[in-house]
Amino acid sequence: MAGIDSAINIDDLKRLAKRRLPKIMFDFIEGGADDETGLRTNANAFRDLRLVPRYYVDTAKREQKATLFGRTYASPFGIAPTGMAGAFRRDAELYLAQTAADADVPYLMSGASNASMEQAAKLAGKNLWYQIYGSRDRTFQLDLVKRAIDLGLTTLAVTCDVPVASNRERNRRNGFVRPLRMTLPTILEAMLHPAWVVNYYRSGGLPMLGNWQPYAAKGATPDQVAGLFASQTPDPSQTWADLDAIRRAWPGKLLLKGVMHPEDARIAIGNGVDGLIVSNHGGRQLDTMPSPLDMLPMIRSAVGPDVPLLLDSGVRRGSDIVAALCMGADFVLTGRATLYGATAGGLAGVKKAVSILQREIDLVMGQVGAVNLAALGPHFLLDTVRAEEERRNTGAMTGRR
Repeated sequence: MAGIDSAINIDDLKRLAKRRLPKIMFDFIEGGADDETGLRTNANAFRDLRLVPRYYVDTAKREQKATLFGRTYASPFGIAPTGMAGAFRRDAELYLAQTAADADVPYLMSGASNASMEQAAKLAGKNLWYQIYGSRDRTFQLDLVKRAIDLGLTTLAVTCDVPVASNRERNRRNGFVRPLRMTLPTILEAMLHPAWVVNYYRSGGLPMLGNWQPYAAKGATPDQVAGLFASQTPDPSQTWADLDAIRRAWPGKLLLKGVMHPEDARIAIGNGVDGLIVSNHGGRQLDTMPSPLDMLPMIRSAVGPDVPLLLDSGVRRGSDIVAALCMGADFVLTGRATLYGATAGGLAGVKKAVSILQREIDLVMGQVGAVNLAALGPHFLLDTVRAEEERRNTGAMTGRR
């Protein structure tokens, strides 16, 4: 655990996770689609954005509380869904759920999680949200909605950006496909990570997809349940009518995750969605998409100032979260950051990831001159400052004529 204690940023946790995992497993977390251009696009969008600070502002008392859907959280970010987390560290989703409760941030549990929503709800309580993937048999997705209602969950997120499976070439090369294809080089490389190997096999090997286990035959193995999930999702026949059916069945707050086009944003809000998650699935679906950060201003303009907008994909720093808020997001989600923590150190690792981001947010707010989230906005962005100065200079020149 000394490694976790010494981590000072999310990249440190990433290195610890990579050290612990066999390549076949780490590449599943880290990889994207096709040429992985989308991964670089997401990272570069944040790296290219510049915040312009204001000084001589009293920032001695800063706070980063954020209100979303009438609920105030300790920070303006939550934990994004990351599928199969239990394969990287047994009970990873339960560590994510426990940290969400302890840190008072939301945890959007993956529709492909190993733990069940019932297990997570015992730990996270009202901080648990759930992600829905559309299924070929519509009774499955509607039953998942019913289970969320029975648990008292407040928020569901329907994922729209997986109409078909993506081309994840790292996984194909490594043999991380169904059925799992373990080549001799893969097995030999895995032996260099004995702690993970021992834990994996001592725990029974491939973990169960807990939320899908009730829909499989009694006594089904984890591989058989995974086969059921793979046969049901993705479903290319999903349409707005399926979202409408979920909206009618779900009395709580409903998010649509994966929106990238302003017109889809308008349609979604017209169909009764309560908020949107602007996301390109962490660069894991369509490789040539723009970054969510680049699309955010257009989507904000399309839906107006009052619709809650969340953003994920590429978030690794507290400064990324502050930048997204300045660009028009109300809230931010991060998946890989907390998954690195869970993989590297279990519960302690997740808590470390969250605390790192919270500290970085606090420092960036102090640096730019913002005492709270309400003080953030486009006025801290270089492009806005430049445009305003050009307008002022043009006005001054006109006045002298």
